[in-house]
Amino acid sequence: MLKKVATKKAPDAIGPYSQGIIVNGVFYSSGQIPLTAAGDLLEGDIQAQTNQVFENLKAVLAEAGSSLDQVVKTTVFMKDMNDFVAMNEVYAQHFGEHKPARSAVEVARLPKDVKVEIEVIALVK
Repeated sequence: MLKKVATKKAPDAIGPYSQGIIVNGVFYSSGQIPLTAAGDLLEGDIQAQTNQVFENLKAVLAEAGSSLDQVVKTTVFMKDMNDFVAMNEVYAQHFGEHKPARSAVEVARLPKDVKVEIEVIALVK
């Protein structure tokens, strides 16, 4: 059985998708971009945008009954791979000693022309 995850502590989905889905004890998030919970775009450098993405991810993970320490896989989409080191600093701060599997790719364009989008797969506690 699929369970839809939705929280007002993260931006609403801006299309025909959910913030996340739980199936068989595993949470799959949609990609989070640097929108505030109110839906406003956070302008700023890659570090500011990455931090906002993590605030959104923490909110949907909490709603799902999970957390960053339960994340098993992330996918990072970046507008410019030259921002990798700066993004990675913020990424490492949020995960600390926990190091989930990860893919990181440069893409031609992201929604609302943001610099970063991240999705996660996590176990539900």
